[in-house]
Amino acid sequence: MGYIKNLVKKDLLFMPEILHRLHVPLRDRSYPLIIGRGLVGQALSCLNIHPRRCVVVSDARVYPLYGATLTKTLPETPVFVLPEGEASKSWAQLEALTAFCLDHHVDRDTLILALGGGVVGDLAGFAASILLRGLPIVHIPTTLLSQVDSAIGGKTAINTQQGKNLVGTFYQPSGVIMDIDVLATLPADQMLAGYGEILKYALLGDADFFDFLQDHHQGLLDKDPSILAKALLVSAQMKADIVGNDEREQGQRALLNLGHTFGHAIEQVSGFSVLHGHAVLLGLSLAADLSHRLGILPEDQKTRIQRHMLGLPLAIPMATLSISDLMQAMQVDKKKKDDVLTFVLLRGIGEAFIHKQPVPPALIEDVWRAGGAV
Repeated sequence: MGYIKNLVKKDLLFMPEILHRLHVPLRDRSYPLIIGRGLVGQALSCLNIHPRRCVVVSDARVYPLYGATLTKTLPETPVFVLPEGEASKSWAQLEALTAFCLDHHVDRDTLILALGGGVVGDLAGFAASILLRGLPIVHIPTTLLSQVDSAIGGKTAINTQQGKNLVGTFYQPSGVIMDIDVLATLPADQMLAGYGEILKYALLGDADFFDFLQDHHQGLLDKDPSILAKALLVSAQMKADIVGNDEREQGQRALLNLGHTFGHAIEQVSGFSVLHGHAVLLGLSLAADLSHRLGILPEDQKTRIQRHMLGLPLAIPMATLSISDLMQAMQVDKKKKDDVLTFVLLRGIGEAFIHKQPVPPALIEDVWRAGGAV
């Protein structure tokens, strides 16, 4: 796709007073993605949105850090604070949040402000989509992973006992604010989780971006603002273009699941103790391995991908995960059709495609075994 070539030529660096605007092109439901620094306190003015009423949804880690900054211009705004962690993407928290909003007499003009990572965004987005049959929502993602992935595109969901993200809706926001400065408080493991989704974009559609990440991934993990700005721009633009062409994942958008068929199984079998982005990182390596075993991906490209993974501080206790449990978890994958698992695979770095043919279970088990499962 050539995104990184075009952006690097422009040498896009962000000073605190400078914003960059992208758009998710969905006709009358198009919305802006704004990237910059120091934006949390001016989120709504950046979007030129002036609601009469708001409800803020955040979590117990993020709200103490950024809640006062967000609400300083929103007097008497109700705030719903979730417990931190993946367990909050549940029926119980969805019920609690919708009850909170109804108790505060929301109407169809009430704006939901989601301040937090992917858990907050997914749950708040789901609640917004069903409250009064639809309330407007603005996402202010505070993790690298949510900035480049879950806040863009309108997917909302909760987890169930049967699997991850199996109950949810497509519901587009009114805008997304990506503030680089909030990443300053992000732990190293969360930065690496976000890198998993960024690397996914390079592998699925831009070999030049992969080259850039090979050279600059350490600067990104160390939170260099100029490298983060470029990585956010490339990732957000790629996702915006894909969503604009395929909002409800009927075709091209399924490419965004590269690494996820393996990754979601790792998350579920580990009891969600493995971060999503970490699972995706390993899932990318496993997808490359499967692509090679099927005779699709050349060995030198598989080796290049896996060597890059080996240079990352990724530690997943695969020896504690059972291959039979992982295989069973794969069977509830949302992309499964007619009892056939749909994998996103690689012809080369930057050349992903949707593989719809059955893959022998023994071959998938071999991939898991090579990845360290038992």
